[in-house]
Amino acid sequence: MSDLIYSIILSMVPIAELRGGIPYALANGISPVTAYFACTLANILAFPIVYIFFGFFHDIFNKMDWYKNLFDKLVLRTRNKVGDKIEKWGFWGLMIFVMIPLPVTGAYTGSFAAWIFGIEKKKAFLAVSLGVFIAGLIVTAIFLSGSHALDFLLKKM
Repeated sequence: MSDLIYSIILSMVPIAELRGGIPYALANGISPVTAYFACTLANILAFPIVYIFFGFFHDIFNKMDWYKNLFDKLVLRTRNKVGDKIEKWGFWGLMIFVMIPLPVTGAYTGSFAAWIFGIEKKKAFLAVSLGVFIAGLIVTAIFLSGSHALDFLLKKM
């Protein structure tokens, strides 16, 4: 499998998202522009995946105890993590939450939070997309800065 395809797949996986896809792409020689656009566009696909899943399958699965228990735990965790930000800041809070490239702050959690809080789809998609684009810039900049700093240190040794 090509490194670009693997980077795209990593960017679509809930845990890795951009924090996995972009560094993998850059570490394997893919140009920063290609890595940025391929991985951010792939990560934005989290939004329709979340909305399609919960819009269609949620009512069906919610009748099963194991799913209901898991879903209730996820809702509680999401409400505790982003509830006050979403309620206070709305669109901007959702965008900022998604743009921070830390674990469980990406497109999947942001899309799930938007679905839970009933944010209008178009607004939520725009907030999540903007957050992903900014997160992609941050991850790319951090990786490139770190690799340049490492190259500099290694040359000095």
